[in-house]
Amino acid sequence: MQNKPPAPKPLRPLPAFIFASRWLQLPLYLGLIAAQGVYVFHFWVELVHLIEAAFGSQTALQALVSSMGYQADVPLIALNETLIMLVVLALIDVVMISNLLIMVIVGGYETFVSRMDLEGHRDQPEWLDHVNASVLKVKLGTAIIGISSIHLLKTFINAANYDSKVLIAQTVIHITFLLSALAIAYTDRILISTQAIKK
Repeated sequence: MQNKPPAPKPLRPLPAFIFASRWLQLPLYLGLIAAQGVYVFHFWVELVHLIEAAFGSQTALQALVSSMGYQADVPLIALNETLIMLVVLALIDVVMISNLLIMVIVGGYETFVSRMDLEGHRDQPEWLDHVNASVLKVKLGTAIIGISSIHLLKTFINAANYDSKVLIAQTVIHITFLLSALAIAYTDRILISTQAIKK
């Protein structure tokens, strides 16, 4: 007959109250889910405009030109390769930000609020089974670099419409993100190595 694990001791009132305060984060995660809904709506609006413009809609074309901040030497009467590329990059940007939101919502809830008990679920994200605050920071840093790369690529494709100071500033910001993510990953590696030595 197997021994049952001992029941956890009930927390004293003050520690129980402090521990229960983690649930204050729940409205924040629900708010991020609402923000994700806005991104989904924005994605479909841009996609519909792109499809309509491909079939010759001047209204949709002008909406894309306006939203992308694209300026051509002559007025556009049809989609060109540069505008298509800018729109597709904008759609990829929305998807990557949406992925970042999912990582923050699911990973943050699992790490800081409560277990989701997804073990054995066929749709459990692969990264979630070993997620902690440190892993989450590295994954978020990597996602931010990807988003920054898309923004930088969009800027360089449309470079004629930007001042050189903007191009330099965006490049410096991207390099800063890259160096920050490398520093976080290196610090995390040192911590893991130190814990392994102690064991």
